[in-house]
Amino acid sequence: MSNETLKRSVMEALSAVVHPHTGDDVVASGHVQKLEVEEGGRVRFSFLLRTEDPGALIKHARTAAEGVEGVNEVKVNVRLPQAGASPQAESSPSGRSGGGGLKPGSVPAPTPRPGLLSQVDHVVAVSSGKGGVGKSMVATNLAAALAAEGLRVGLLDADIYGPNIPRMFGESRRPRVTGEKGKEMIEPLEAHGVRLMSLGFLLEDEQPAIMRGPLIAGILKQFLEQVEWGPLDLMVVDMPPGTGDAQLSLVQTIDLDGAIMVSTSQAVATGDVRRGVKMFEKVNTPVLGVVENMSGYTCGECGAEVDIFGSGGAERLAREMGLEFLGAIPLDPAIRKAGDAGRPTVISAPDSPAGGALRTMAQKVFTILHASDAGVPA
Repeated sequence: MSNETLKRSVMEALSAVVHPHTGDDVVASGHVQKLEVEEGGRVRFSFLLRTEDPGALIKHARTAAEGVEGVNEVKVNVRLPQAGASPQAESSPSGRSGGGGLKPGSVPAPTPRPGLLSQVDHVVAVSSGKGGVGKSMVATNLAAALAAEGLRVGLLDADIYGPNIPRMFGESRRPRVTGEKGKEMIEPLEAHGVRLMSLGFLLEDEQPAIMRGPLIAGILKQFLEQVEWGPLDLMVVDMPPGTGDAQLSLVQTIDLDGAIMVSTSQAVATGDVRRGVKMFEKVNTPVLGVVENMSGYTCGECGAEVDIFGSGGAERLAREMGLEFLGAIPLDPAIRKAGDAGRPTVISAPDSPAGGALRTMAQKVFTILHASDAGVPA
């Protein structure tokens, strides 16, 4: 089958994907742009994701293209509309669009990554200066929110001493190991659309991880090089608190596209985050922004708002250090319930105060990261 014939077949399959709100197919509506077919059945196209569009539309489009006979790989470049651009300027299926726009989604990383991670477009670390500020919660919901938008997302739990990702995703299975002796590969588990790997999957219940720095570095290296991650638009890395061996091992093993810092409003937390920001700067890793967690609590009985951990401290820190403020996540019972139930808040309670704030945070990260790829300001 020629590339041109395959291209027509893919376009026909995409034309069968209908927007649930408008009733228009994604080709006629201009969502699908710049469709290309390369040798070996590799298909690439851009997908214009407008504010009112359900994220699952991307997933349906990718699935439709993958189902065409002769297609072996599908790469989707998710784009946001350029500010001020008219719909017509953004919606040419032939690829002759009027505006450049942002390029979020599965955009190739500026520098190819080695080995198995060559199929991972972007790697972002979620970090904090101290424990107990909700770093793993933010990593979990960032990954789940973007997966719900149709992106291919992986989550690497690099918090060796406190691997909480399995519980937060409600996953307790052990990953499969494939391949012959000496060439074993680990298959990541998948929950809520996110591919997962954590030391917690390999330990017995309540077994502590007692190990020194060199062993930590070895485990992280194995998780990066011996796990069959497959093609990913984004890998989120849940870092341990502090500025120790795990952080240094990770940045020495792989080029991070950026780090997200999580803090409460307390001075003791923001002070530690400040040191974490300096650490990433020293290893030439950009900090994408700061998230303030546990920012205020609204009493469900009387409606009174109480700033239990203070208010605005992380936002002030971001402003002082010239960083993006990614949002304030309220102290919401929905987060505790979601963590205990193994269902991320953005999935189990998307319309709760915390769910809404977390989804907004994920969208900001999405925009900042890929605006940088496109060479335009976020």
